[in-house]
Amino acid sequence: MVVVSLEPTFRVMDRAGCASGTRVVAKELWKGRLPTRPPAELVRELYRAENHGKSQPSGSQDMIGLVYPGINRLDYDFGASGGVFPSRIESLNAPGTARWLEGVLYLIPIEPRPEGYNPLGEKHLDPRWISRLGRSGKDCFEAVRQRNLEKLGESMNECMVCWERILPHTIRHPTIKTDLKAILQAYQRHYPGAMYSGCGGGYLFVVSDHAVPGGFQVKIRVSNGSGVARRSKR
Repeated sequence: MVVVSLEPTFRVMDRAGCASGTRVVAKELWKGRLPTRPPAELVRELYRAENHGKSQPSGSQDMIGLVYPGINRLDYDFGASGGVFPSRIESLNAPGTARWLEGVLYLIPIEPRPEGYNPLGEKHLDPRWISRLGRSGKDCFEAVRQRNLEKLGESMNECMVCWERILPHTIRHPTIKTDLKAILQAYQRHYPGAMYSGCGGGYLFVVSDHAVPGGFQVKIRVSNGSGVARRSKR
């Protein structure tokens, strides 16, 4: 999986796959300021705070996207922490790479997930498709590293194919009244790639080397370093 840490330059839409709920918990927990402690430690602290008492906990990718600066590849393995936390995190923090991604990524607000929506009502957990989904994340990260617009678009399109195959309710559900699939296909026909920010809609991410009508761009938060591979610790 790939997550990107953003500067707060826009008001994030709630229920849109951009960790808005996690952000609220983090602001309350840390009084609006990220502590200067190891990021893996902060991720676990935030995970415990958000998921205390929940029967269906949120994934740790939201916490990592808020805590770790830059563009991060998360390798999940059930053999490490039961698959709850990544076995490995690799980060890209080179300013030039961040500026490139900022220049080709456009966000188009679609709509929040509707009340009563649950993407897990129908599941097809075929290992072959799950493997393809994982590969799309690796391809996405490498495309950003290489600053390859076409490869980035291909990885995003592939991710959506896998999402729909594994969890059909990702873009089709009785509570969703908007034709998310038609919107997605329209943008994929005219641009190198497009995908939704989360299950049930949210924002449409579109990559393009020229402005996308109705889209806006983001600012990526990077650290002072160039980015190194890190391993999560228990």
